[in-house]
Parts: sequence; C-alpha cells; structure tokens
Amino acid sequence: MGSGADFLQLNIADAPFGGRSAWLAGELRRAISDGRLPLGSRLPASRSLAADLRVSRGVVTEAYQRLSEDGHVVGRGRSGTVVVAAPVTAAPATVRQPADSARHPGRPPADHPAHRPAPPSADSLFAAAPGPDCYDLLRALPARIDLTPGIPDLASFPRAAWLRAERAVLRDLAAADLGYGDPRGAPALRLAVATWLARHRGIRADPDEVLIVSGTAQAIGLIAQVLRLHGISTVAVEDPGSLGARQHLHHWNVATPPVPVDAEGVRVDALQAGGVPAVLLTPAHQFPTGVVLGGRRRRALMRWAGAGGVVIEDDYDAEHRYDRPPVPALRAMLPEQVWYAGSVSKILAPALRVGWVLAPPQHRDDLVDAKRFADLGNAVLPQLVLARLMASGELERRLRLLRRRHRQRRDAMIEALRAHLPGAVVHGAAAGLYLMATWAPTDPIDRADLTHPGDRADPTHSTDPTHPAALSDAAVAAEALAGGVKVQPLSWHSQRPSRPGLVLGYAARSPSEIADGVATLGALVGLSRLRHTESSV
Repeated sequence: MGSGADFLQLNIADAPFGGRSAWLAGELRRAISDGRLPLGSRLPASRSLAADLRVSRGVVTEAYQRLSEDGHVVGRGRSGTVVVAAPVTAAPATVRQPADSARHPGRPPADHPAHRPAPPSADSLFAAAPGPDCYDLLRALPARIDLTPGIPDLASFPRAAWLRAERAVLRDLAAADLGYGDPRGAPALRLAVATWLARHRGIRADPDEVLIVSGTAQAIGLIAQVLRLHGISTVAVEDPGSLGARQHLHHWNVATPPVPVDAEGVRVDALQAGGVPAVLLTPAHQFPTGVVLGGRRRRALMRWAGAGGVVIEDDYDAEHRYDRPPVPALRAMLPEQVWYAGSVSKILAPALRVGWVLAPPQHRDDLVDAKRFADLGNAVLPQLVLARLMASGELERRLRLLRRRHRQRRDAMIEALRAHLPGAVVHGAAAGLYLMATWAPTDPIDRADLTHPGDRADPTHSTDPTHPAALSDAAVAAEALAGGVKVQPLSWHSQRPSRPGLVLGYAARSPSEIADGVATLGALVGLSRLRHTESSV
C-alpha cells in the first residue's frame, strides 16, 4: 500500500531516515514560498495528514511547530493551522532553464511577464475587424461607465428570493435527485418553461418538447450541428444583426450570408432571392435596430417557410417592452418549421447560463443527442431553483419591476442623447435593453432626426457610407473607451456598409450614470468630428 498524501503529493519515502519532521517542514515551507499554499490557506489536520503519510501524529505536529516558530503558520483553534507569512528566502527549486535563457544569460525566460502580450488597448481592439474573442477583450478593459448592450439590471438580482427557493429545493431534494439527470433538463423546469411560453409568448408546447440548454449561445451551436447533420451549412442572418450569433455559427462551419433589415424587419424578398435554406431572426425585437417584424413580412416569411425554408427564432429579450403591445412568437404560428430559442439571461442574469430550445418535431431527437454528447445536460440544482421561482410567480414579479426601471433608464438615455448628441437618430426605443444611435456619414444632421424606430425606410441605410467625411463608429468607440465609457460600434454587427452608429445599453446603469456616460460620449464625438473634418480638408 502507498504511504503518500494527495495534499501536495507528499511521499514519505522521500524523507531521510530519522529526519521526517524536518523534511515535512521543508516541503511545507517550499510550498508556501512558491504559492502552492497561499496566505490564508489552511493546512490539513495533523491527524489526517499523519494517517495519509502513515507516520505518527508527532511527526506532523513537530513539523507544524517548526513552521509556527518561524512565523509562517499560526494555530487558530477550530479554524485549524493557517498560513500567515511566506519565507523571506525560499529554498531554490530545481527548474530547467529554457534554451534561449541558457544561450542568452540575463534574458528573461519565455514565460516571463516581459514576453507576455500586453492587454489590448481601445485603439487596437477597434482598429481591426472583431475577432472571436472581441467580447472577452472588451469586457476585460476597464471603464468608468459601461454602456455595452445585452445586460439587465444585475444589481437587482433577487438574491433573497433565490436563496429561499434554493433552501426549499435542498430541503425537499431526494438523494436520487443528485445523480445524473435527464439531458433534456429537469422535468420541473421544462414544465415551468412550457407554462411561461404559453403565458408570455403565445406558444403551446408540451414539456417534453422543451430542451434546457446553457443559454442561447449553446442553443445556436446545437442547432447548427443538427442542421449540418441534415445537409444545411448556410444560415442567412439579419444585417445588421448580432455579431455574437454570427460567430457561433461560424465556429460550427456554417456560412452566414447577410439579408438586409429595414423598418419592417428582415427583407423576405431578399431572403427568397438569395436561395438560402435557413435564416436566423430576432423578429420580436430585432438586434440591433429594434424593429418588429411587420405583419406583411410575417406572412411572407410563413410562405417561405411553408415551401421548405428553416427559421431559427432568437427570442432574446421579447419580454422587455414599453411603448407597444406584445407581438406573438413566430413559433406560435409555425411550430412545424421554426426552431425557437430563449433564456433568462435578460430577465435574471447571464451568469445563470440557462436557456431553452424548441425544435421542429423531425429534429427533436437529433437535438437531444447533440445536447447529451455536449455535456450530459445542465446542472440540475440551478434548474430546480429557477423552476420554483417561475412556478411561484417570482419571475413575473421581477419582470414587472424591471420594466418600470428599464423604462426610466431608457427615457434618461433618450434625453441625454437629445442634449449631448443632437444629430443622432435613435432606434429601438419601444422595447429591449439598449438603443441604437446612428448618424449620417456627412455632417450635420438636423436635430429633428432624433426619433423613435419605424419612421424611416431603412434604419441603417447610408447613401454613401464610404464618403471621406464619414465619422467611423469604431473610432468613436475607441475614443469613448479611452475616455472611460464603454460602447459597441454598429459596424461590429454589420456585414454590409452602413451608416455609422453605436449600440448603447441602458438597463444596467442608473439614470445619473447614463447621463454622465452620454455627456462624455457627446464631447468625445464632437472632438472626433472636429479632428476628422480638419484631417479631411
């Protein structure tokens, strides 16, 4: 049998005869100095470590005593023995130097911080086309005020209600429920989601039709895999449309030709002319323009789908509406042809990573297989907590609260834009968690152009987006970030040339922060325009 410990992979066979305590103290001291035992960490109970090493408890207590006398650890009763200080000089570790360091004494090794790439700057992030990690890089950059879209009011997450539901779930949970679950999701959550969709989105679905996934991002990936299995490797996307959705499709080797969007939503005539087999849409609140797919376009889309077209409906924030009546989900009208995806990311928090998918009947089994082999299903405990929140009405109460709060913040952003960016045209104000603000490629724009969506034929159309006097939205986003305000340029979400603009989230910021951020943005845009005009003369 072995005589070693999992803790630090200690092997008592390495200790010299008669010097076990000194050897153990040295190993612990070395682990403290090199960071394997950081300050505040707790050493194993002496009895447990002695049992693992198959030595007397006295060997371990003597080693701990030596560290205590050196001031490296301290005993804290029931809290155990805790590391409180690192040795001033550590025993040298035997590390093989990289070849370049051996050839060039004094040069830092290859993994030294001096060789690590510097974090991206605002200029470098927005200077080139967005890469697959652009969102990660943007989130990592510091900013005084974050106005990027897609985040609800995270500060109001219902912590108390979540804890109550979690305690109730754990109290009632059977031991068997802690095993591997159904890859489709916990039955309680699938029932809660089916009920929610019937109440809020007009979708009649059996709980067995619901697949629980890790947010809409995973939903798009799973759908892409199933479509490729059936010979579909091209999915048209709205333009402008979500860069993130496009990136996920590209990851699964799915092409994403653009289909233009105007004030009535996606151009179904262009979709038909393109001859594509499938399309990804955000019909209830198009991202990023905010337009709603009109009735005539819906009927045309239904005819296109009835002739064999595949529709993927991303219903990402349909519940957040303020100045217009609800619109039914496409899935409610075309259950046989529409893939439907939604989540709680925009109601509760993206960190929960909980969403759902409804597949057309002929693809349901393939979708479950894709989910099964992706991760065996979502973590069950959060699903059960969420199911309890949904069944108790807590989620509906939170949605009502968020609508009132988000409406106030939307109004604050519109007023700030009127005051500080009077030439901007505002789109998507009737619903959602963000606004899109565009400006003409040539200055100036009449102040009266600050309007709600639907007043123009094409919310992003530019007669000449390559005009030399055009003000780049990427340059504005870079200047804004350098000034402490984080936004997304509209060009990130466009495949075709379009009017420059910004996508501005308001849900996660207070009215005063919004006013401050937009004021800063207005000043920076004014300076950018001045510099650009001077350089163009």
